[in-house]
Amino acid sequence: MGKLTVVGIGPGDYENMTVRADRALRDCQVIVGYHVYVDLVRERYPDKEVLTTPMTREADRCRMALEEAKKGRDVAMVCSGDSGVYGMAGLIYQLRGEAAEPEVEVIPGLTAACSGAALLGAPLTHDFAVVSLSDRLTAWETIEARLEAAAKSDLTLVLYNPASRARPDYLQRACGILLRHLPEDRPCGVARSIGREGEGFELLTLESLRTYPADMFCTVFVGSSRTQVIGSRLVTPRGYRDV
Repeated sequence: MGKLTVVGIGPGDYENMTVRADRALRDCQVIVGYHVYVDLVRERYPDKEVLTTPMTREADRCRMALEEAKKGRDVAMVCSGDSGVYGMAGLIYQLRGEAAEPEVEVIPGLTAACSGAALLGAPLTHDFAVVSLSDRLTAWETIEARLEAAAKSDLTLVLYNPASRARPDYLQRACGILLRHLPEDRPCGVARSIGREGEGFELLTLESLRTYPADMFCTVFVGSSRTQVIGSRLVTPRGYRDV
């Protein structure tokens, strides 16, 4: 019986991949994943067999990885960012169920909230929440309730999957919900293509965020009442200077 390692590869560039992730990919025989994520690592590990599935085929992808491990092969399932934050780790455990084999190991990676925050400055120094705006697996009513709760809790908010071709207005809708509780001039930021070609960021207000042309390569940050723009960076003080 082989081993299945669920690997968070970070934002996509080798410099932001952990040593453990690199070791797992060097030691495995087969790399499995969504083709976009596999393409981020394929050239660095050219001797590996590669198996991919398109978007929306997550369960098929995980079953494929489990079956390859059952054949006695060492398999790495790659996930963008962290393997457990909107990644495949949970589904792998669900599909394996109560079985003891194949062995599963989860290797964490740098999720977009952390890598995007570093690009923008330091917006997550205090408490924060993360919400995905994708309603493919979560009802929009649930997403709306979570946005409402986050706004009322005065947390810095990180929005994953803010818009796509099928959901072009979801960030605008989310901003409308947040503006029921937050001021129009609340500092916000967008990190784009983190760790990849075209990487960049932009600071703006919550009101102007409503019309920002976001896509799936963007991670959006909405500040709390403490968040400030300091030296062209988004910063949420924790209060050390107030002690």
